[in-house]
Amino acid sequence: MAALLGTFLTPPEEDGILKDFYRRVRPWGFWGPIHRKVVQEDPSFQRNKDFFRDMFNIGIGTIWQTCFIVLAMFLVLRSFRNAAITLVVLVATCFILKKTWYDRLPAPTPDPVPGTGENPK
Repeated sequence: MAALLGTFLTPPEEDGILKDFYRRVRPWGFWGPIHRKVVQEDPSFQRNKDFFRDMFNIGIGTIWQTCFIVLAMFLVLRSFRNAAITLVVLVATCFILKKTWYDRLPAPTPDPVPGTGENPK
């Protein structure tokens, strides 16, 4: 409720802030007006077209994170058969996330050195 009140009772962010966020994060959703402004400034900009892959990775990531909690519980309860099954699921989800998420991350860009306006070499 507080998020909705904050959204509708505060002034909108400046376009510059929204465009910078959109360029860096490339979120899905209803960003049409901001997308058009970004493309107007940079015609080579591409919107994020990986919605279904990202949603798949969110589902796998949720299973992956749950395995950590469940594995600890099974070990404390000395339910070693269930712990072994959970460990197999954990390893499988690690492999899936490595192939569908981690290997597809863009290369990091260095942060500018403060005060120089240049990137480090």
